[in-house]
Amino acid sequence: MKNDLIIRAARGQRTERTPVWMMRQAGRYLPEYRAIRKDIEFLRLCKTVDLAVEVSLQPYRLLGVDAVIMFSDILIPVEAMGQEVRLTEQKGPELPSPIRTREQVDQLIVPDPLEKTGFVMEIIRTLRRELDGAVPLIGFAGAPWTLAAYMIEGGGSRNYAQVKRMMFAEPKTFHALLDKIADTVILYLNAQIEAGAQIVQLFDSWAGELSRRDYEEFALPYERKIFESINRQSAPAILFINGCGNFLEKMAASGADVLSIDWRIDLAEARKRVGDNLTLQGNLDPCVLLTTPEIITEKARELIRKGGGHRHILNLGHGILPPTLVENARAFIEAAKTQAD
Repeated sequence: MKNDLIIRAARGQRTERTPVWMMRQAGRYLPEYRAIRKDIEFLRLCKTVDLAVEVSLQPYRLLGVDAVIMFSDILIPVEAMGQEVRLTEQKGPELPSPIRTREQVDQLIVPDPLEKTGFVMEIIRTLRRELDGAVPLIGFAGAPWTLAAYMIEGGGSRNYAQVKRMMFAEPKTFHALLDKIADTVILYLNAQIEAGAQIVQLFDSWAGELSRRDYEEFALPYERKIFESINRQSAPAILFINGCGNFLEKMAASGADVLSIDWRIDLAEARKRVGDNLTLQGNLDPCVLLTTPEIITEKARELIRKGGGHRHILNLGHGILPPTLVENARAFIEAAKTQAD
């Protein structure tokens, strides 16, 4: 590859500089993305190969990021499992028939990823051809606890009352759902790797809502099952959890090659807590990108120094915010590419 910095960093190999990309780097902060989105529904965009490829490539062309992440949504395999999903960027995800009973869990299927989500694999194959080895391609999926939260709540949530009610009151039903989701995600990620994804990221975005004990019981075993079952020889794996400071050491036992951490943890402290055998990704507060290029450069280079120039992938602590100016996003990327000694 012409630029394999992120793959080398993920595998713990030396890199000439700290590699950089951004979660949600293809999205509403880009005028080019908004121009495409105004004529198509979000879910349709996720399933339209040529348009999904185009928006995936936009951050690479406009910003020069060190990796491309395929444009999709973590709820795509949930729809394939048999639950109705509606996606809009204005209202967020809506699942009009939330899972509340064991009967509903039993009715869900573990889908064949090629049969039910073949468009995702075609997006990946097309992106690999378009990139022609320029930078790595990242695939992704949602983790079981986070997907279960959406499936049970019927969308986003402030307090996760319904998912936690099932978790505490009906643990056997909840574990059955988590296990079925894990089996789905394993097949889905392996199909992505087979199609050409060179790195995969598992988003357990809302597992930070759990206590340490509940994370160990309801999230970690399924993260571990996934990482033990996917082809990490062909594609190293990243685990992202928003709000992971309470159980960072347990997160380090998931089997992931890279831990992507939110901005609430000092990067140097995180390194001390997890040791030197894992790569860390992150962890700039996305709100910093709403300031000025000068401030962004200063904050990004501070993170690079804390990262120590080894086993660190510069990224945000969560997804880039829609009001972000393109010039500010570019300043973040350039801070890594032109980092001072």
